[in-house]
Amino acid sequence: MNTMTLWDISPWGFAALAAAALLVGFSKTAVSGANTVSLAIFAAVLPARASTGVLLPILIVGDVLAVLTYRRHAHWPTLWRLFPAVAAGVVVGTLFLVWADDAVVRTSIGAILLLMAAVTVWRRRHAEREDEPDAVTTRAGRIKARSYGVLGGFTTMVANAGGPVMSMYLLSAGFRKLGFLGTSAFFFLIVNVSKVPFSAGLGLIDGRSLLLDAALAVFVLPGAAIGRWAVDRINQRLFEQLVIAATVVGALQLLLR
Repeated sequence: MNTMTLWDISPWGFAALAAAALLVGFSKTAVSGANTVSLAIFAAVLPARASTGVLLPILIVGDVLAVLTYRRHAHWPTLWRLFPAVAAGVVVGTLFLVWADDAVVRTSIGAILLLMAAVTVWRRRHAEREDEPDAVTTRAGRIKARSYGVLGGFTTMVANAGGPVMSMYLLSAGFRKLGFLGTSAFFFLIVNVSKVPFSAGLGLIDGRSLLLDAALAVFVLPGAAIGRWAVDRINQRLFEQLVIAATVVGALQLLLR
């Protein structure tokens, strides 16, 4: 990518990126899916394709902090069932990025996120409320995990927007708050680290983008601390409503830009 544009950021532009980095930290430790707002801010300040390469290391910093905070609450059976499908989605997303322009990427991701939010709301109103995470061991659970896994891998590769898709999956699988955060923390740390070679190969990450990341990473730390403080004060129902609302807002931002 032409990273010369990264040095032309105005003070207000940098302040917006710093606020987005803080929101990344908050979303990783409190309301997963809220970082779709960060995605929109990065894409507004930086060239759309370049912004995905700059945002990825910031997300990894947030993932590390989330793993350190919620590592005891991860549900590994769910993770092992998701990873093969996610890997397939990442490959498809990489091929998609080779030919798709920014408008196609934004429209596709926004439509997928709105569909996932609608399906999740419908399921939670018409299905049994307290499904256990172990439901992924059933045939229907495996099919659902693979479907969401492919979509999650695809969306996280093309726009760093896999968070809302996986949030919808974990909510639909009946995860409670801490299990949700612990499972998603490990999931995104592993997936985002695995995306680095693909992003570098596409020219989305280089030395100059990493310098900007180094300047922004410090803002992830207070965001994560605020999120950890807030999550103990958010009840389960409000937590789920915030996750779904963040997904819808992020999807609309992508569609309306």
